[in-house]
Amino acid sequence: MRPELLKLAARFAEREERFAIVTVVRREPPSSAHVGDVALVTERGEYHGWTGGGCTRSSVLLEAMRAIADGRPRLLSLSPEPEGGPRPGVVFLPMTCESGGTVEIYVEPVLPAARLVLFGNSPAARVLSRIAQAVGYRVDVVDPDADEGAFPGAKVQRALAADALPEGAHVLVATMGDRDVEAIEAALSQSPAYIGVVASAKRFAVLRDALLAKGVSREALARIAAPAGLDIGARSPEEIAVSIMAQIVERRRASQAQDAPAREAPREAVDPVCGMSVAVAGARHVAEVLGVTYTFCCAGCRSKFLAEPARFLSKAVGS
Repeated sequence: MRPELLKLAARFAEREERFAIVTVVRREPPSSAHVGDVALVTERGEYHGWTGGGCTRSSVLLEAMRAIADGRPRLLSLSPEPEGGPRPGVVFLPMTCESGGTVEIYVEPVLPAARLVLFGNSPAARVLSRIAQAVGYRVDVVDPDADEGAFPGAKVQRALAADALPEGAHVLVATMGDRDVEAIEAALSQSPAYIGVVASAKRFAVLRDALLAKGVSREALARIAAPAGLDIGARSPEEIAVSIMAQIVERRRASQAQDAPAREAPREAVDPVCGMSVAVAGARHVAEVLGVTYTFCCAGCRSKFLAEPARFLSKAVGS
């Protein structure tokens, strides 16, 4: 990867932007791409680098945005004809334009690390911070009295506005009776992927009544794991932290196994000339006819359309 793309990828990762790395792993002439060519595609449809022009670029852009949306890598094979028939694990994309050649491209989505937000400064929270980071989570700690030295590697904040909670974060409230209601209310307002409360059943019943009085719905309260953690007979702060991390992992994997709804898929349009699906965001070749905007996979299709728009529009209506 070229140095400027490495730096750009690092900036995307630092800003926690979702993007995909697309790499040419095989090619046959006359494809203009070469093995090792790399591009970065963002969730907004920005395309940096080179993996081929024309139809190749349009197909890669769309598949990369799909990968960013569903979080799954894929191997693409772009060719006028499938080679050797269907291959498991390979997405075949027929080249309907006149470019010719064959190119295979690996698309790898790069997604932000899972986030864990800890409200509180309890011994169990300190241990959980270390365990979560070892598992690959980024950890935020929210407590006015938290000592940064007690949470190495975590981002410690004295206060956190409700709308500043990371999207889809996992949240643990371990404030031990101090500002419990405020912390739970703030977390629920952002629809976290998981919310647990370190409290006995008796203590949580009191918290539940207080939250109901503040207008929190019963449906939202039903999502709370309290006492937090799997029932493994945990007693020490270390054991409690292990049980909570296990519960977070269990619920996260169960959600993935159930094919939970992915992020919104990219908007697509059909090239009226060649019939290819094209991502609307990031499309370089568009034209407006009679107040309607059409999107094309390449400059060649756009030129053909503008030369005889009636021909292609009538074809689309009749299909």
